[in-house]
Amino acid sequence: MNDSPILQGKHAVVFGAGGSIGAAVARKFGAEGAEVFLAGRTEITLDAVTRKIKESGGRASCAVIDALDDSAVDEYLDRLVKQAGGIDIEFNATGPRIIEYGNGKPAVDLPVAEFMVAQTVLTSQFITARCAAQRMFPQGSGVIIFLTGSPARPYVPGT
Repeated sequence: MNDSPILQGKHAVVFGAGGSIGAAVARKFGAEGAEVFLAGRTEITLDAVTRKIKESGGRASCAVIDALDDSAVDEYLDRLVKQAGGIDIEFNATGPRIIEYGNGKPAVDLPVAEFMVAQTVLTSQFITARCAAQRMFPQGSGVIIFLTGSPARPYVPGT
């Protein structure tokens, strides 16, 4: 733990916390004093990250949540607010697995189904941000952080 954690007393929810970026963000939030609520689709990776945060002196818990399921996200955040009293930070690192993107293909060769995989990022961003904001508005504060990137890596002509 940091000697002067800047997130002491804050409650952070990280969607996609089982992935490499979400896990790193969750660990950093925990190191900076936040109580971290990890959400994702793979219990074993969520448990591992939760354990690392706790072993480092942080506070964390996890739940398997489908960020594309509006009612599941809504219910999860209701439980979180009842438990913690509020949400100060919402971070979304969800998205399709890299293999689902069809990376490296020229756009002219990309089937519509592979192109549309990126829509899951937009959908989960909207659902999790909207649900978090609905809880942040009444408390008068909160931060929503979006993670974006290019599914067109490596950069090749036609992507």
